[in-house]
Amino acid sequence: MKLTAFLFLLPLSLHAEGPYPVDPASVRQEGVARGVTTKHALQQSRIYPGTERAYWLHVPAQYDPAKPACLMVFLDGGVYVNEGGPDKATLVMDHLIAKGEMPVTIGLFVDPGVVPAPNRESQPRFNRSFEYDAFSGDYARFLVDELIPLVAKDYNLSQNPDHRGICGASSGGIAAFNAAWQRPDAFRRVYSMIGTFVGLRGGDEFPTLIRKTEPKPLRVFLQDGSKDNNIYCGDWWIMNQAVERSLKFSGYEVEHVWGDGGHSHQHGGALLPRALRWLWKDFPKPVATHLDACGGRAKEMLMAGEDWQEVSAGHGFTEGPVSAPDGGIFFTDIPKNRIHRLAPDGRVSVFLDASRATNGLAFGPDGRLYGCRAGSAEIVSWDIATKQEKVHARGLKANDLVVAHDGTIYATEPEKRAVWIIRPGQEKVLGTDRCGGVNGIALTPDQTRVEIADPNGRFVWSAFRAKDGTLANLQPYHHLHLPPADPDPRSRADGLKTTRDGWLVVATAMGVQILDQPGRVHLILPPPPGARHPSNLCFAGPELKTLYITAGDKVFRRVTRLPGVKSWEKPVKAPTPRL
Repeated sequence: MKLTAFLFLLPLSLHAEGPYPVDPASVRQEGVARGVTTKHALQQSRIYPGTERAYWLHVPAQYDPAKPACLMVFLDGGVYVNEGGPDKATLVMDHLIAKGEMPVTIGLFVDPGVVPAPNRESQPRFNRSFEYDAFSGDYARFLVDELIPLVAKDYNLSQNPDHRGICGASSGGIAAFNAAWQRPDAFRRVYSMIGTFVGLRGGDEFPTLIRKTEPKPLRVFLQDGSKDNNIYCGDWWIMNQAVERSLKFSGYEVEHVWGDGGHSHQHGGALLPRALRWLWKDFPKPVATHLDACGGRAKEMLMAGEDWQEVSAGHGFTEGPVSAPDGGIFFTDIPKNRIHRLAPDGRVSVFLDASRATNGLAFGPDGRLYGCRAGSAEIVSWDIATKQEKVHARGLKANDLVVAHDGTIYATEPEKRAVWIIRPGQEKVLGTDRCGGVNGIALTPDQTRVEIADPNGRFVWSAFRAKDGTLANLQPYHHLHLPPADPDPRSRADGLKTTRDGWLVVATAMGVQILDQPGRVHLILPPPPGARHPSNLCFAGPELKTLYITAGDKVFRRVTRLPGVKSWEKPVKAPTPRL
């Protein structure tokens, strides 16, 4: 059974298309050295168990094993590698490389996986939609961690993401964009033909998420036609235009060519030389982000040229970061039973050994460091100079806490979905147990509301503080984005903080989500490539504008324009929110 027979499981264009103008690079010319194309088979995959697939390598005549080559990946590779088809990708690459219009580039043409049928009376499992349409990082991991290292055993491939591009059509078109979106540390140049940015497996969320997510260093060429599919899951023509408008809005380097064709390679294949020339223009100049051209919040919240910096690693699991009086932070390592101090100069030291599974941390108006000591089911505090300890509450396995300016402690207990209130010198009382789940907790800058992260759903709950500190008017208020194609479709909202100007900053499965006072996400900061999603966060440093995140065994930081606020200091009134 030929894999190519099942590449396009959605309707193809039935009307006559073209002919389109023929680019000279799409016609075999005398004197242009031919590269060598070889076919291979991948019989197994860790990421897609049981799959088999074909892939081809095209090595240009100019390849020198002593020099790292660029890489261009083509999805649905059997279609692109066919010189009798509409794309003629190997021929086009030979001509553009010979003329210096793209660098020396090895082509990797890969088909989607198929799990063979167990017998003649059953169908194989065709993995194309599962691999290509899914809004997840799995396919990018398959390329980066499995297939490309296999090729790199025999060929000298550059590791520079600016030296790598990716191309696909239809479901392969969205997969090419998504691979670069998920892993801009691996791919920077994208050609998406008739891309399936519709409601199959979450791809219809791209136009919104492109606008809300921190811009990434990508260069994108889009192609589609007005007679493309318009079926049960969406309108390809409209959605490709929506993606292009979102990329423009967010300041990306984007080019597009719209036509009147349907769901086929005819127009996109004719444009392949033009698209590759544009994608590789100015090489080796890196693909850049353009924060000054971004119409979203990134321009006003982030600093141009600033990115995540790893400041500590090698821990068990980091949690509970809190701003320290000296401008550094304290954070916990739960499995290793330690509380660490990270100084402003980056030096990390152990503040406390045998912390008994202490998780969340907070400072109080008395200058003491408070912690949720789950190992002893207590809320405790320490004098940071003498480490003298004091117990404030017993009998609760708290996860996180915040201490108000008046000394009132609010602590979350996930097992009971409870928020506890501990007033100075008094026994704990139940604040609420009506949230869907509880985890991180924070106060608004004016300290009139308590914000409660719910990792089990998509909301951060909000409650008003009465004069006596009790909670009232609880609502699932702040609306988070969820990972569209994650097998665990929860927000996994964890630690959170507020800023002096009223923004709520939440550590989630999608990264750091920043919401306005009415509860809407304006900006998403993905975690560093390859890092776990953040578990908690805090602001520290000069003017409290350095954002720290704990992410698995590591701690990262980046300088922002957002001014943090300390809950144990005098409340401040945030400005009126905008639409």
